[in-house]
Amino acid sequence: MEGASFGAGRAGGAIDPVDFLKQPQTILRVTTWIFSIVVFGSIVNECYVNKDSQNPELLCIFNDNESACSYGIAVGIIAFFGCIFFFVVDLYFQQISSVKDRKRAVLLDLGFSGFLSFLWFVAFCFLANQWQRTTMSRGVSQGADAARAAITFSFFSIIVWVVLAVKALQRYRLGTDMSLFATDQFPTDPNAAYPGYPTGSGIESTETYQSPPFTETLDANPKGYQVPAY
Repeated sequence: MEGASFGAGRAGGAIDPVDFLKQPQTILRVTTWIFSIVVFGSIVNECYVNKDSQNPELLCIFNDNESACSYGIAVGIIAFFGCIFFFVVDLYFQQISSVKDRKRAVLLDLGFSGFLSFLWFVAFCFLANQWQRTTMSRGVSQGADAARAAITFSFFSIIVWVVLAVKALQRYRLGTDMSLFATDQFPTDPNAAYPGYPTGSGIESTETYQSPPFTETLDANPKGYQVPAY
């Protein structure tokens, strides 16, 4: 984008809500936000079951491993609030006037997206492994669809967060046009020339230059005047 800084235009520009919602990055954030709700919602609501009618204790459906359910819920909640945070950052990104703050925001997005990609990869492997070891029973069969949904959307979340990390990396590589943020150093008039550096020996002179008060040369013998003879 010409005249852009880290994928956004000049600071202070107007935001079009329709164009913002159509951006691929916005669509990806909303998508992974929905995936996170599906994962931790499925585990909380349907992945704690009774193994039999004689035991009222609720156990995690993933091989009775409480760590599997807790990890899936934790990653889902982190992704849920992370999506909201970066959605707001994207919304106000163009209003950030400091190039350093924009750079920090992009790097934070890149690091967080990469970190969430890793967390979702671990969650997918962990839940899938524990589900394979789960012994089917009447209680487990009731929550089987929710368990499969949690595993499936954990896998989809890996893909979406990896794509978000790639897009953040692309924004970082775009860099910035420093002229967009040089309003304090340069004149406000776009047609004005940039200030230059003074040339010389570098030693400031204390003498001041003054032009002679008269530029005409004085005649030694003005007309009409004669030198008297003694």
